[in-house]
Amino acid sequence: MSEIKTEFVMEMRLSVATPLTAIGNTQFGDRRIARVTGGTFEGPRLSGTVRDGGGDWILNRTDGVTQLDVRLTMETSDGALVFMTYKGLRHGPADVMAKLAAGETVDPNLLYFRTTPFFETAADGPYAWMNKSCFVATGRREPSGPIYRVFEVL
Repeated sequence: MSEIKTEFVMEMRLSVATPLTAIGNTQFGDRRIARVTGGTFEGPRLSGTVRDGGGDWILNRTDGVTQLDVRLTMETSDGALVFMTYKGLRHGPADVMAKLAAGETVDPNLLYFRTTPFFETAADGPYAWMNKSCFVATGRREPSGPIYRVFEVL
């Protein structure tokens, strides 16, 4: 296989509470924890809401890269529950990252923001296909929270 093909699955918009829990500078960088308070997702094969209670264990590494580690629960419009976890990286020029940290909207083309979602749901349910595939996502950050476009790797 000479190239990777993908198919659009959904756009997910997350709401994140402020303030963050600041653990402080650890041996790995500046560790913070943000509560995911909700959100929505919409796509050709599923839609619904994100339940309150998820979290993002954020590490602002010493090399300027923000490392994400997120866990959350999705509820589809027909009532199915899906556990989603993803890890990702976000980085860019210092001035762009400073604007992002200040809560400003920045052009997503000015930074690298990618994640690798995994899903877990009922093996006999209508979304079992999500248990059997790999996914990638591109992200952007708005003042209200991150927005992801999620793709299934075919």
